[in-house]
This record gives sequence, C-alpha cells and structure tokens, in this order.
Amino acid sequence: MSKKISKIINEWVPEKSKVIDFGCGDGSLLKELTESKDILGYGVEINDRKIEECIAKGVSVIKQDIDKGINEFKSSNFDISIMARSIQCLKEPSLALNRMLKLSKRCVVTLPNLGYWKCRLNLAFGKMPVTPDLPSSWHETDNIHLCTINDFEALCKVENIIIKDKVFLNSKGKKSKIAGISSNLVAVEGVYLLEKK
Repeated sequence: MSKKISKIINEWVPEKSKVIDFGCGDGSLLKELTESKDILGYGVEINDRKIEECIAKGVSVIKQDIDKGINEFKSSNFDISIMARSIQCLKEPSLALNRMLKLSKRCVVTLPNLGYWKCRLNLAFGKMPVTPDLPSSWHETDNIHLCTINDFEALCKVENIIIKDKVFLNSKGKKSKIAGISSNLVAVEGVYLLEKK
C-alpha cells in the first residue's frame, strides 16, 4: 500500500477506534494506526509469511480467507473496517461490502481502476492489462472481479451504500484535479469511505 493511501485512511480513522483490516498484508497499516490514532486493531490475512510479519510487528491477526473471514466477526462492533486492494479478489464483492457495513459503522475500500486509459489501451490491442497497479498476468492474478470506478459507484448505489468521501489517485499515486474530474479514465486507483443508508 502506498504512503498516500495510508495517509488518506489515517485521516478517516477516528482516534481510539476499533478497526478491522481485511487482507491486512504485513500489518503495516494497522501498526501505523495503532501508533498514530491509538486504535484497537485486528487483521485478517491468508498468507503465512505476511501473518508472521504481522506478529513480528505486534499486530493481532487471524488466518482466514476474506470471503469466510468477514462472517467470523458477525457479532463484533467495529468503528471502521478496511479492505485495501482486496475487494476485486473476492467471490462476492457486494455481499462482502454489506457484511462489512453490518459489523462496522463505516468502511474504507480501495480498488484498482480497470477503466484507466492504459488498461483500455491494453484491451484495445487484445491483451489483458498489466500495469504497475495490476502487475500480474491474467493467469497469475488473484483478481477475479476487476471493475472500473463507474462500476464500483454503480454497485454502491444499487446496494444503498453511501459514499461519504472518495479520493482518486493518478499514476504517480497522488491526488490530482484531472483524476478527480475524469476519474474513470485517468484515475489508477479509487479510495472510498462508505457507510450504509
């Protein structure tokens, strides 16, 4: 995860809140939030090496597939849940979003934008996109539900999910006016703060 995305998420997470990070990776974000916002954080991760890195950082983590892991926390009352660059890897993204918003007041979702112009160019030349934000070939990727910014926002509308805030990043991982104006074409990644109606 880029420093810019970490900074955006940090701004959205309340002080002393209870946070769960689905697909927490090496635990860097939870560690940072613990130090800067004094949160009580939990991670869900499937990769053994990344779980070891979480433990080394002192991050509480359970080994679980995200599709199943969301169900494990049904009765928990989190202030915010996070799913950074993982929603496109899930079997049922809409179900996951709704479950996240049942166990937390708000959630943060980040996703790569398949509508980015370089992805479109790859497709126009008959190839699946390979970019710095989508680095794996089609046969190596964990991504099973890639979408565009417009697709994701349409899903939120259908599911009655409110987009409280959103930030679009350009190819350098920075906010830009152009990425904000023509996000579906120019943004490489979308960062969303969501809540249920």
